[in-house]
Amino acid sequence: MKFSATELRAMKARGESRSDLARVRAKSEAELARDIASDPDFAGISDVWLATAEAVRPIPKALLSLRIDADVIDWFKRQGPGYQSRMNAALRAFMQLKQKSRP
Repeated sequence: MKFSATELRAMKARGESRSDLARVRAKSEAELARDIASDPDFAGISDVWLATAEAVRPIPKALLSLRIDADVIDWFKRQGPGYQSRMNAALRAFMQLKQKSRP
């Protein structure tokens, strides 16, 4: 589930936040390192990635009515959930390729 920053602030003001930031802030570096190491979502993340990773804000999406050939849509859907995101990624890759080829 996604919430805007405004929604999150309102939820926190109503006491609906499930984050215990005081508990997190009270942890030692060793405790934080242990917690990170035991997190299955963090398993396999290399130190190289950690050293070079950057937080990026997602680009806002725009709603668009678009006619696409049925076989193209079917192919993307057969790849599994997230087909619209994959279609967006394919279009972005094409756009970036074209931008690089411009003088």
